[in-house]
Amino acid sequence: MSEASVAVHADADLLAQAVAARLVVKLLDAQADRGQASVVLTGGRIAAAVYRAVAALPAHDAVDWSRVDVWWGDERFLPAGDPERNETQARAALLDLLPLDPARIHPMPASDGPDGVDPEAAAARYAEELAAAARPGHATLPHFDVLLLGVGEDGHVASVFPEHRVHYESRPVSAVRGSPKPPPVRTTLTLPAINTAEEVWLVASGSDKAAAVHMALDGAGPVQLPAAGVAGVSRTLWLLDRAAAADVPPRFRSLR
Repeated sequence: MSEASVAVHADADLLAQAVAARLVVKLLDAQADRGQASVVLTGGRIAAAVYRAVAALPAHDAVDWSRVDVWWGDERFLPAGDPERNETQARAALLDLLPLDPARIHPMPASDGPDGVDPEAAAARYAEELAAAARPGHATLPHFDVLLLGVGEDGHVASVFPEHRVHYESRPVSAVRGSPKPPPVRTTLTLPAINTAEEVWLVASGSDKAAAVHMALDGAGPVQLPAAGVAGVSRTLWLLDRAAAADVPPRFRSLR
């Protein structure tokens, strides 16, 4: 697993623009290396700003979007098209504006999908879809070039919340019941699945995230603070605005 590094930008708008530029470059590099690219999306305000910034970036036309696989790190278990779903947010801000191959867009199942209101069945279905995209005989998960995560005020990532039983889930995708943040039912990649990504980027803005950022970088336990348990295979990058970085531990301050 990689060591964490930190990059700080002046405010949320500049942060979103910087993450967008990094994402386009990462996808281009992946396509140059492998002929294709894959990204795992997240939800939230800063994520939506990143997606809008990618759409506005002229360089995004350099990416062959027909050779990009799009996955999600977690989802609110709501009907398809619900405005609270991460998929809906990403489609409106970016995906519907790009020439993506529909077969390479992989949303997590909705509560009005083939599994109905059974989130455990929906999680199992998504795990099967991930396994089908993996290299035959090699892995149960496909290659993720970059996986994006927001960071909650409580240090949660995806829908892995502090002290929740999902921490003890060995499967790559889990149902989440009793989420402390509405809606109460969700599906999520688990930390072991998240940590298979080549690069993991944790994106946070605002002073309300400063304490969680500090604790995650200062060695908190992952059960108490899930963001502390995240590490990409080759890179773990915290992308912050100044407000979120206000209490970054001293050893990271030279990187600001």
